[in-house]
Amino acid sequence: MQNKINKYSKIFVAGHKGLVGSAVLRRLKYFGYKNILTISREKLDLRDQNKVKKFFKKHKPNAVINAAAKVGGIYANNKYRAEFIYNNLAIQNNIIHLSYLNNVHSLIFLGSSCVYPKECKQPIKEEYLLTGLLEKTNEPYAVAKVAGIKMCESYNIQYGTNYKCLMPTNTYGPNDNYNSLTSHFYPALIKKIYDAKKNKKKEIILWGNGKAFRELMYVDDLADACIFFLKKKTKKSLINIGSGEERSILDYAKFIIKKMDANLKIKFDKSKPNGTIRKKLDTKLAKKYGWRAKVNLDNGFEKVYRSFLYNQTSLQSK
Repeated sequence: MQNKINKYSKIFVAGHKGLVGSAVLRRLKYFGYKNILTISREKLDLRDQNKVKKFFKKHKPNAVINAAAKVGGIYANNKYRAEFIYNNLAIQNNIIHLSYLNNVHSLIFLGSSCVYPKECKQPIKEEYLLTGLLEKTNEPYAVAKVAGIKMCESYNIQYGTNYKCLMPTNTYGPNDNYNSLTSHFYPALIKKIYDAKKNKKKEIILWGNGKAFRELMYVDDLADACIFFLKKKTKKSLINIGSGEERSILDYAKFIIKKMDANLKIKFDKSKPNGTIRKKLDTKLAKKYGWRAKVNLDNGFEKVYRSFLYNQTSLQSK
């Protein structure tokens, strides 16, 4: 198995139309990579092992970045529990195993900060994985991701592969999902506040009490981390990727309201869940290897809001 990844290596980006995958594709092109392999879900169902097997056999990628997954916020995770565990297990099992069978040495698998225990010491270190109970609302998704992490670790131990699991904090950016029922909290907040201002409402309602804390990272930072660690040989296969910027849900809502110049009061629906109370990642290991986030919250919001407004205009013109 070859370890050297260069600008001419064939890199398969799975899930290239999603939030993270599209950012990885954009950044690979920015850095001058010439041989990027993508395919739409209409042409390849990553849950179908036979089809994925044929794809790998035909194209023989040198490296893989797996950004394909079924993702969502509290509501979607809790309501579609079976879909979250089945789809994610099927996708990652096929990609990881067939990467090994086709001599792919370098692979990036994306975990999530939500796979750490609900009651976890802060900031969260990589070794805290599997030291406590998971948050119940997204347990099926988290269990699937843990399986993927352990699969990469096991293949590295048994087969000598270079499969790394990056554990990102909450990400946001262009091509995000703004559906209020299925999206993550930050794009849902942007859409909620935008709609309230547009419709001249006087208030917005947030789930829970607004006191849960979340760390946010602009998606291009995560994409850069994927490329950085794809090329790097590391002793540790599990690496936290975060920005260090952390605020409460209430503070994020106030931040967006101010940025949009909206005059809105904030109320709470305390019958709805808060989710995990705090999730801040310890990123000392990533920094030790030479990576750190670059885009702060203000700059990230300006970028994502421009993209959001462009998409809203495009939808209205159709």
